[in-house]
Amino acid sequence: MSHHHTLLGQILQMFPRFEFEKAVSETGTEYHARGFSSFNHFGSMLFGQLAGQDSLRGIEAGLATQASSLYHMGIKPIHRSTLAYANEHRSHELFKKLFLDMLSKCQPIAPKHPFRFKNPLYSLDATVIKLCLSLYDWAKFRTAKGAVKLHVKLNHSGYLPNFVVVTTGKVHEQKIAPSVPFEKGDVVVFDKGYNDFSWYKSTIKASISSPGSKKTLIIPLLNEETRMTLKTSILTRP
Repeated sequence: MSHHHTLLGQILQMFPRFEFEKAVSETGTEYHARGFSSFNHFGSMLFGQLAGQDSLRGIEAGLATQASSLYHMGIKPIHRSTLAYANEHRSHELFKKLFLDMLSKCQPIAPKHPFRFKNPLYSLDATVIKLCLSLYDWAKFRTAKGAVKLHVKLNHSGYLPNFVVVTTGKVHEQKIAPSVPFEKGDVVVFDKGYNDFSWYKSTIKASISSPGSKKTLIIPLLNEETRMTLKTSILTRP
């Protein structure tokens, strides 16, 4: 009888159980767990992400339809009330540690960006994540809408996040840009939401320590109305 690994099963194999249980012990997430393991919790939330589920009911129903396959992955179907209680009362530190451990494994083997220049290439952008205002009253975004904003500095070598900040939805990109770290030689691309000449000046000035050193190159993306045709190479001066 042929055996086929599901996408969920293949991703769970990337997290060795010994390392996972060690992280659980360090973060103490299973204190008073009463039978619902952290690995089952992680697998359930990962399923919801992969399946595009936007509710606990959808996660519960989806896992129930694959009950016979879950045993081989080390997880089992759960009730949405159990999952809701775990999400509310368990610490997020376990998921944070899992992310950082996986990121540290991916960074050394990430492929380089496909462009001819060797400088590190980053994209700076933000996206709005909608929230239910009745549940997250602190995240007021519009009159009847709630949201948070995810600010990301994305490394094009492997498309891995290099810097992430989560704010309320009303915080503008220009408020966060000065806190994003850059190094000499970085090439940074972003849209007009970050248009702030004082920030440009401070970033470029801070990147110059001595004559002939590498400089941070900032490339704003222009829209169709303001796009210019560059007939010569970009020149910089100290």
